[in-house]
Amino acid sequence: METQAAEAARGWLAEQGISRVRDGWVSDERPDVLLTANDVAHARAGDVFAEDMDAAEQLRLAFGLLDLLDEYWVTCEIRFADDGEGGPLPADVLWDGYRRRLEAERETESVTYSLWVDWFEDRTTSARAFAEVLGNDIDRVVTEPSEGLLRRARRVLECSGPVCWAVKEPTYRTAMRLPALHPALFRGLRAGFHDVYGDLEPGAALALLDRLVLPADTEHRAELRHVLAAGHSNHYRSPGAWDRAVRSCS
Repeated sequence: METQAAEAARGWLAEQGISRVRDGWVSDERPDVLLTANDVAHARAGDVFAEDMDAAEQLRLAFGLLDLLDEYWVTCEIRFADDGEGGPLPADVLWDGYRRRLEAERETESVTYSLWVDWFEDRTTSARAFAEVLGNDIDRVVTEPSEGLLRRARRVLECSGPVCWAVKEPTYRTAMRLPALHPALFRGLRAGFHDVYGDLEPGAALALLDRLVLPADTEHRAELRHVLAAGHSNHYRSPGAWDRAVRSCS
C-alpha cells in the first residue's frame, strides 16, 4: 500500500509525463523505452527542488519519491539541496522524514545507506544527523520501547560505525540498558572497527562488548574482542590484526 507521500509523488511524475507500467516506468516522450526506478530517480528527483513551492513542500515531495522509487539517488538529491544555494532544508521536515522511514515496517536500505555514507561519514554532519535520528531520543527508546522506535534504533545503531566515538558512546551506553538492542549494538561496534571511516575507542568499546547479552554462537564476537583487547581501533589502521584474530580464535 502506497503512502500518501508516494501517491503525491506518483501524481507529480504523471504531470512530468512519467507513468508506471507493469515492468517499470515509461515517459510520454519515449513510450517504447522501459525505464527503471533508478532511471526515473536520476532523471527527475533533482527537479523536485525547482518546483514553485516552499522548501518544506519540496522536501515532502522528495520523500514521497523515495517511498515510491526506493532509490538511494533520491536521498542524494535531498542532500544536494540541503547543501545547495536554497539550503539548508527545513531541519524539522528533513529529520522527521528520516525518522518516519526508519520506524516503518518496510525495509529501508536506501535510507540507512544514505545515513551511513552521506551523513555519518561526513564529520561536518555526522553529530547532527546521529542526534536527530537517534541520540536525542534514546532515553525514550529505552523507557518506552514501541516497535517503531525499536526498529529505528536498531537500524541506526547498525550503520553508526563512522560516527565519532565521543558522539555515539553516550547513546551506546544508554542503549545497553535494553537487551533488545544488544545485537544491533554489536553490529554497530563491529562496523566501527571494519568501516573505512569507522571510529571507536578500543578500551571503552571492549567494556561495552563484554556487557552485551548475545547468543553464544554470535559470529565474530570473539574476533572483535581479540582486536579490541589488543588496542586496535580500526581494521584499516591495523592491517592484519583481524586475520590474526581469526587465526587465534579458530
